[in-house]
Parts: sequence; C-alpha cells; structure tokens
Amino acid sequence: MRKKLLFETLFLMIQVYIEKQKGEILGVVIVESGWGSILPTVIIANMMHGGPAEKSGKLNIGDQIMSINGTSLVGLPLSTCQSIIKGLKNQAQVKLNVVRCPPVTTVLIRRPDLRYQLGFSVQNGIICSLMRGGIAERGGVRVGHRIIEINGQSVVATPHEKTVHILSNAVGEIRMKTMPAAMYRLLTAQEQPVYI
Repeated sequence: MRKKLLFETLFLMIQVYIEKQKGEILGVVIVESGWGSILPTVIIANMMHGGPAEKSGKLNIGDQIMSINGTSLVGLPLSTCQSIIKGLKNQAQVKLNVVRCPPVTTVLIRRPDLRYQLGFSVQNGIICSLMRGGIAERGGVRVGHRIIEINGQSVVATPHEKTVHILSNAVGEIRMKTMPAAMYRLLTAQEQPVYI
C-alpha cells in the first residue's frame, strides 16, 4: 500500500474510461517508453482520427498506459502490450490508468569538464547505448530516444558528425529534449501508424 501511495504521489495517475462499439479497435498506436525510463511501460504515440480513443478527448499523445481493464502493462514487452490491447476488441468499455506525460522529455546532464564522459552513444540522432551509473543516466537520458534539441539548438536535421561534435564539446549543464524514436518516426511520417 505504501509503494502505491508513493507512486501516486510522484506521478499523477488518472483513470480513463473509453466507450466503443464491440468489434471496434481502440484506435491507438503505442511505443516503448525507452530503456532507463522511470516508468517502463508503453506510450500513446498516435490516435486514429475519429477512433474511440481520439473521440473520447480523454487521452493525449505521450500518455503512459499503466494498466488496461486491471491488467498492468508496466515492464511488459511492446508485443505483449499490443496483444492485450488487441484483445479488447469485443469490449464496449475500456478502463485505462494513465500517467500524463508530454511526448518530449527534457533531460539535464551535468558535466563539470571534458574529462567526464557523457556516458551514452548516439547514432543518427538516436541514443543507442547508455553507461550505467554515468552522468547521462543520472540526467534522465533513455536508450531508444531521438535527440530533438541540445541546449536550445534543434538537431533534427543536423548531420550525425555535427551532433557528436556538439555533444563532445558541451560542458556544464547540458539540456537535451528527446522523444521515443518510434514516436518521432510516426510524427514525421517516416513510418505509417498501425492502429490497435
């Protein structure tokens, strides 16, 4: 009980009821929150126009789904979460417990000088590995996230080498905005959404 109370104090979890027709899909696209995320669960990355989730007006892109109809999604693989949601097709009402989160995450890395390694690697703007216990992990960096901005400078269309150069020479407080790479690809039409 104490753990649940502490969790609900740290994160505002809300209960949402979505009404839909039996046989109708919920109309969401979900992606993983990223390794190193405080809440290892799925995130709503897109909603089908005119689908039950969007029509309800109760869900937002970026919301983290903690449970559906009493089944926890925390710590489950993406494919399992997708199967659980697909299994709700014959339900007329779906109850979700969600934590409101903006789709873009701001992380703060404190790097006193260039002798300190940042502790993560990036490939084409996507964070692909993270050193456990390093300054990047302590700052909230997550594997599988796409870097959108570094210290107020957009790096969305920046060549890989320049992004690495910016990061390699940054000291002091390094502020980065990131989002799950799968969500970024959906929002920039690099991938077609698969609604469930």
